[in-house]
Amino acid sequence: MQIDRPVVGVDRQRPLAVRPSRQQANVMNRRILIPGGAAAVAALIAALLLATGGSAKNASPHAAPAAAVAVKQTALGQTLVDANGRTLYLFGSDKPNRRTLSQAGLAVWPALTSTRTPKATGGAASGLIGTIRGPAGGRQVTYNGHPLYYFVGDRSPGSVSGQRLNQFGGVWYVLSPNGNAVTQAASSQAPTLPAYGY
Repeated sequence: MQIDRPVVGVDRQRPLAVRPSRQQANVMNRRILIPGGAAAVAALIAALLLATGGSAKNASPHAAPAAAVAVKQTALGQTLVDANGRTLYLFGSDKPNRRTLSQAGLAVWPALTSTRTPKATGGAASGLIGTIRGPAGGRQVTYNGHPLYYFVGDRSPGSVSGQRLNQFGGVWYVLSPNGNAVTQAASSQAPTLPAYGY
C-alpha cells in the first residue's frame, strides 16, 4: 500500500514549470534573433558611414528635379558623373533596366533619381539615358540599361572609392561614356600584393 506523502516546498496549487519543446525554443530564439539581426545591420551601416566619411545626408536617395548625367576625367579615365561631378556606379548583380539592390544596400549606395526626364550633358549620350521605377516610387536614372547609384564613401566630386567593392551581393563599377563597366582598379588604390603560400 502506497502512502501519499506531502512534498515539502511544492505548492500544489501552482502548476509546475514545463520546459518548452525544441521546436518552441527555436521559434522563441528566432523571435529574439530577428530584431537583433536588424539592429546589427543598422549598426553595420552606421559604422560604414562613419568609417567612410558619409553622412545621413549622403545616404539618402538623390532625387533631383531634373537629373543630369555627364562625363568627367577621374583616376579611372572618363567616367559618368552627375551634374555636380559625383561619380555614378552600376551594381554588377542588377539586371538590364531592373534594380535588385536591397533596401539596406540603398543606404550605402543611394540611387540617382529624378522627378523629370534626365538630361545628358558633357559627353554623355542622351540615347543611353532612361528611367525605371525607383525607390519610394520615384524614377531611378539608368544608362545603357544600368540603374545608376552613388557611393556614400565618395568624399568629393570625381572620387571613385567605390570602384570594385564587393558589397550587398555584387561588385560595383564606374561606367564609361559608352555605358559599359570600367573594371580596372583606380591607380590611387593600394596595389594588390601577390599571395604567397607558407
